[in-house]
Amino acid sequence: MSERLIELRLWRQFLALADTLHFGRAAERLHMTQPPLTQAIAHLEGLLGVRLFERTKRSVLLTPAGAALVPEAEAVVARALALPAYARAAARGEMGRLRLAFVSTAGFSLLPRWVRAFRQQYPQVQLELIEATGDVQLQLLGSGAVDAGFMLHAPGFAPEGLTRMLLTSEPLVVALPEHHVLATVPSLTLGKVLAQPIVIFPRRIAPSLHDAIFALYHAAGRSPQVAQEAIQMQTIVNLVSAGLGLAWVPQSVRQFQRPGVVYREIGTGSRGRGLPGCETSLVWANGQAGPSLDRFLAFAGTP
Repeated sequence: MSERLIELRLWRQFLALADTLHFGRAAERLHMTQPPLTQAIAHLEGLLGVRLFERTKRSVLLTPAGAALVPEAEAVVARALALPAYARAAARGEMGRLRLAFVSTAGFSLLPRWVRAFRQQYPQVQLELIEATGDVQLQLLGSGAVDAGFMLHAPGFAPEGLTRMLLTSEPLVVALPEHHVLATVPSLTLGKVLAQPIVIFPRRIAPSLHDAIFALYHAAGRSPQVAQEAIQMQTIVNLVSAGLGLAWVPQSVRQFQRPGVVYREIGTGSRGRGLPGCETSLVWANGQAGPSLDRFLAFAGTP
């Protein structure tokens, strides 16, 4: 048998009587007369199929069932009273759920700091973080499985069907095995770097950045010697440590201090002559920003 829905008004009347144990005083508190309150309590007991109060001419007492019901009814009423404030907070993006995808490079500096600060400022927004490469993020955004994503790309990247907010710009540096012949060269030149085998991510992960790196080689009349491909930046650095080759990585990856790896910039004489950089943007589907994402965007855009 399905349970009948019990109106909130009945629970409030029950709690007033449970607190006062007097029909007259409870009715006065509820701004009603005593006969309708007596009928309401009898109606509630009929709906529940149990007696909540023992009544005599001199007293009103809670039954064991009634006493057990008091804290549950208080919780129901309290939650109902909180609903308007909850709805307003949700409309402002101060409550709810926010699902963010991120590439591993965002986890080196940007993401931990922002997540910590955002959770402190908006503790009632439930953050769900999903590590995903750029190609997977596009699938998740397309299916609505995430609200936004931190994506690594080359400068000028314009994702079709997505809106983006630029977060950081940084140069690429070279990760080298610490015992590599170039690791201790005083001034590392581009020509020497381009002659070495490289460890790089597959193109599908970040096509714009992959193409920018390859374009650097082609502009110098070289073809990249790809020794190994790997998806995660930590894995790429680990493979560099193993001596498979060098790697072009965002400057922020320097925070990943892997034994056996050194990070070097290209000498000043090569700067400004087509060296690729990279950017991290927050991207989301066109027209799909909700209140919680709007709140995060405002937070991210605050200096």
